[in-house]
Amino acid sequence: MCKMKLVRLGILGALVASAGRLQAASCESLAALALDNTTITSAAIVAAGAFQPAAGPATAYQNLPGFCRVTASIAPSADSDIRIEVWLPIEGWNGKFQGVGNGAWLGSISTPALASALARGYAAASTDTGHTGGSASFAFGHPEKLSDYGYRAVHEMTVQGKALTTAFYDGNAPQRSYFVGCSAGGKQAMKEVQLYPADYDGVVAGSPGLNWSGRALQTVWVGQAVAEAPLPAAKFPLVHSAALAACDALDGAKDGLIENPRRCNFDPVVLQCAAAGAATCLTAGEVATVRAIYNDVQMNPGNRKVVAGLSPGSELGWNTMAGERPFGPGVDLFRYIVYNNAEWDFRSFDWQAAAVEATRSASAMMDALDTNLAPFFARGGRIVSYHGWGDPQISPGSTVDYYESVLAADASARDNYRLFMVPGMAHCGGGEGTDQFDMLTTLEQWVENGDMPESVPAARVVEGKTVRTRPLCAWPETAAYDGTGSVDDAANFACSNPAARE
Repeated sequence: MCKMKLVRLGILGALVASAGRLQAASCESLAALALDNTTITSAAIVAAGAFQPAAGPATAYQNLPGFCRVTASIAPSADSDIRIEVWLPIEGWNGKFQGVGNGAWLGSISTPALASALARGYAAASTDTGHTGGSASFAFGHPEKLSDYGYRAVHEMTVQGKALTTAFYDGNAPQRSYFVGCSAGGKQAMKEVQLYPADYDGVVAGSPGLNWSGRALQTVWVGQAVAEAPLPAAKFPLVHSAALAACDALDGAKDGLIENPRRCNFDPVVLQCAAAGAATCLTAGEVATVRAIYNDVQMNPGNRKVVAGLSPGSELGWNTMAGERPFGPGVDLFRYIVYNNAEWDFRSFDWQAAAVEATRSASAMMDALDTNLAPFFARGGRIVSYHGWGDPQISPGSTVDYYESVLAADASARDNYRLFMVPGMAHCGGGEGTDQFDMLTTLEQWVENGDMPESVPAARVVEGKTVRTRPLCAWPETAAYDGTGSVDDAANFACSNPAARE
């Protein structure tokens, strides 16, 4: 086994060493490449530091190396127009391919993610998922475009992106392929694993919207609670402070973070008072709204759990779900996919089983909840997933639920799939936690060297200065403070299972 592993690594190493010397096809010649259902619209060299984005500052790209930029349109159906971009380093290709993800309903090429991949030596590809704009209105009357968004665009991008890569590097196919995405991109990563297990050797699935229909239902669940008893944004910090007071120290470290919100039994009733409008307490109606935000979304009959509620510690970001208007991406699913009515009002939704099942059926192609990952694992595929416990947009508990359902179906899945929960981190980053980490390197080392990750080093950086380090532990383990030294130093924490500590 070790000898075979060394041989494989030797092949990859030889390819990487020679990548800068490959006699590649000219970039411009790729425009004439014949690919299934694909029209290549441009192929041109971009000089080092010369990329000009359609929006945002060009300074963010000024350190990029020169690359071949290819744009194309793919039409797997008569109503499809999937736009992709493939960026191919002129020199220093690492021998690998990276697909990058999108966010929400966005229909646009992710140039920052392409730039990040290119800077690491990858040939990289991005897609607009078959539409333009930031809402789900594209899906109205266009079921094929919905299929493109839901799963087909990323697969088509991957197939044609690899073909372009192979052609450019003189017939040398990528030796490894990875997909990296967060939010909708994290869902895309898992959809690839579930539907197209041969596309990638490993994926990074950040803050994944796996339960896409559940998140839409949560939008309505919280929106209706807020409509009945609004919770002023000025009181979000009040609730946050109370949640920390109740649960921060449960892990032995009073550090302004809730390490494992699933062990937190905070009840906002402790903030209730009779004085309507008081800034330092909550009315009974406001308490009910806070409880609705924390509670699991349930459906009739039988009060079956649809999706986990938001976690204690997420309160500072509640404008997303509990603001004056319900969360737009969630409402969009109902307006343009379930009811085909752009004027649909979230207050009209009733919680009978038929309505909820209709939502689930309409969103089946977008949810990524299939627990059978055996075909991907049989190829040696690896999954590194992460989610911030302070996420106010996509329930972190839903990611834990999915992970545990995969392990319940096959306990050995943990040999190929690791989940890292990040205390205090908001959606894909930010918040109060240690949100700076490198999951792609973790994945590379696992796939290429067999280094199964038990923890990932993470940091919190404020104004360019590292103010805290902490290990992120492979779930269900969490970081436990040893009781001595600074709570801002990772050296004073070790990963262990909280159940074993009780």
